[in-house]
Amino acid sequence: MRVHYLSHVPFEQLGAMEAWFQERDISIRHSLLFADGALPTPADFDVLVIMGGPMGADDDLQFPWMSTEKALIRDSIAAGKKVLGICLGAQLIARVLGAPVTPSSEKEIGWFPVYPTPAGKSDSIGKLFAEAPAVLHWHGDTFAIPDGAVHLLESEGCRNQAFRYGDNVLALQFHLELEASNAADLCDACSDDLAPGRWVEDREALLGDPQRFVTARALLGRVLNAFLA
Repeated sequence: MRVHYLSHVPFEQLGAMEAWFQERDISIRHSLLFADGALPTPADFDVLVIMGGPMGADDDLQFPWMSTEKALIRDSIAAGKKVLGICLGAQLIARVLGAPVTPSSEKEIGWFPVYPTPAGKSDSIGKLFAEAPAVLHWHGDTFAIPDGAVHLLESEGCRNQAFRYGDNVLALQFHLELEASNAADLCDACSDDLAPGRWVEDREALLGDPQRFVTARALLGRVLNAFLA
């Protein structure tokens, strides 16, 4: 299996996914879009992973690579490749599938539970969240669920947390992949986002419990097993 991931900013990399892929001898390549990295073609990979970033899903004029990135996502979906989007990556998938991405009524940053929707309760990935685990959120925008997609997860702070499109596309608004060091980097890079809010935790709350990252890493492994099987 060949994985190719798209990175929009230096502080949003594969995180815990990297070790999971390496343990299974899965080849990993990447495009660093913030450094003008070249994009692949769908023939170059089996799995496309689209990482997060602070930009918006409609910022094509500000980031010239975004329109070609969207074209790659569209072509990869059409080619039947596995496509996994996280945070901004999930929003870009939604846009490619024709759904709007808009500002949330409130930012959601911190460890908050996600719950399976009625459809999610019977889905192979949605049911992994049956116990409503607390996961790490960091976003100010939200996607609508595209036509033909299955809405899998929701939270109190943001209704649309995950969707599946067919068997080959998975969009997650939250972050299971962040290790503690990755989350610290995110806190440093985006500290202005941590202004007090109903669904915003401070840096100490975000980083203070190492066990949360261990639990998230284990859940990430189960999600990847279910999605890539």
